[in-house]
Amino acid sequence: MALLELVWLVVGLLLAAYLWIKKRFSYWKDRGVAYIEPEFPYGNFKTLGKVEHIAPITRRHYGYFKQKGVPYGGVFMLTSPLLYILDVKLIKTLLVKDFNYFPNRGVYFNEKDDPLSAHIFAIEGHKWKTLRNKLSPTFTSGKIKMTFPFVVEVCKRFCDHLSEVAGRETEVEMHDLLSRYTIDVIGTCAFGIECNSFRDPDNEFRRYGKIAFDKLPHSPLVVYLMKAFRKYANALGMKQLHEDVSSFFSKVVKDTIEYREGNNIVRSDFMDLLLKLKNTGRLEDAGEEIGKLSFEEIAAQAFIFFTAGYDTSSTAMTYTLYELARNQEVQEKARNCVLDIFAANNGNLTYESVSNMGYLDQCINETLRKHPPVAILERNADKDYRVPGSDLIIPKGRKVMIPTYAMHHDPDHFPNPEHYDPERFSPAEVAKRDPYCFLPFGEGPRICIGMRFGQIQARVGLASLLRRFRFSVCDRTQIPVQYSRTNFILGPANGVWLNVEKL
Repeated sequence: MALLELVWLVVGLLLAAYLWIKKRFSYWKDRGVAYIEPEFPYGNFKTLGKVEHIAPITRRHYGYFKQKGVPYGGVFMLTSPLLYILDVKLIKTLLVKDFNYFPNRGVYFNEKDDPLSAHIFAIEGHKWKTLRNKLSPTFTSGKIKMTFPFVVEVCKRFCDHLSEVAGRETEVEMHDLLSRYTIDVIGTCAFGIECNSFRDPDNEFRRYGKIAFDKLPHSPLVVYLMKAFRKYANALGMKQLHEDVSSFFSKVVKDTIEYREGNNIVRSDFMDLLLKLKNTGRLEDAGEEIGKLSFEEIAAQAFIFFTAGYDTSSTAMTYTLYELARNQEVQEKARNCVLDIFAANNGNLTYESVSNMGYLDQCINETLRKHPPVAILERNADKDYRVPGSDLIIPKGRKVMIPTYAMHHDPDHFPNPEHYDPERFSPAEVAKRDPYCFLPFGEGPRICIGMRFGQIQARVGLASLLRRFRFSVCDRTQIPVQYSRTNFILGPANGVWLNVEKL
């Protein structure tokens, strides 16, 4: 009798689970929202992290909803409903006008057990607003200009190293070298440390930076569960970062602070600005009171500035060279633009000259369109929100997604989207297009705070490379380039090999 009761109990539990899942998967249907039929247990993201990056998955979803002609559409991440936003006017409303309804990204962080994860990209609510107000003045044009000589010096070492490499071999893996360049730039600008990645490619900064991005402690599925159930994951002490990565960056920041304060070292870099906020709450002796930063806040911001800045910028530069190598006429036009800038400034680059590089900027923007480092924008509803012009309520806690990569490849926005054409970003063409169909840095109050600095290091690097080298495809060039399936950043899975010819 006991066995029969156990069998009925198991049957009852399985039936209850089946009915719950069935009800869950009818969420969008019950609300009259166009949706894609999900599959248990993955919902609509079965291949995520297994065989492909999220970018092509979202592109397929986007294409389905575009055929339906709807401004938004529903899918499921596991059993959780997720709403795609496709209409550019609605995107602008959510990111800007109604930002107070969607102020958070829904990224996992654990301030208590994993303090480096509580950085400006992840944190939420009043803490984010306060920190953003403190950090924004450190990323103004004037403050970034102070770091410009450091960027130029690192770039010179980079080009000299590439010249040596190109003297020995013609085929070069550029993503690796450009990662070393951006690591050295951010190492010197954020920490005041000479990483010397060209002479020591396995230095600690590079090693731990690669671990932070390429060797994630959890699978994409576990990461999603941590995000979806953050309160419980926090209670269990789950961490986003490897323990050794966290320990390394915390020690570097601690040692840097102690050395500078103990020896009265003043250096015109971002760490210097963060230390001023730590000690005085001001960026200038008689400047505005901004508010003090704790050691934990400094460490977290230095960490995200390093990890996010080096991979996104190096990836964007890599894809730019890849596209220029495949389009020699475009490369020559970009090179002539660069040579004119050098000639107008006595053979040098100045901060003012790289602030607007004309055609080279168009090439970079076209690269960011075709290969945006961040393929999606995510936002969580902070309170119930009625979608304008509809009866649909997005409840508090529900995630919405803007499929940036898919929008950048929508022929309605960018005709013949697989073709690399920098003329799309000429002033005349940009003026014809809704700006919210091109979102490589996000938009609204949570736009990338380091956007200007990333643009500067990319412009300096690419201008210097085009001045001294010509790039072309080789037998080892993978066409089309394959994206890494495990990295959140849209990086190349197998590097980018190019012929490099010294000019």
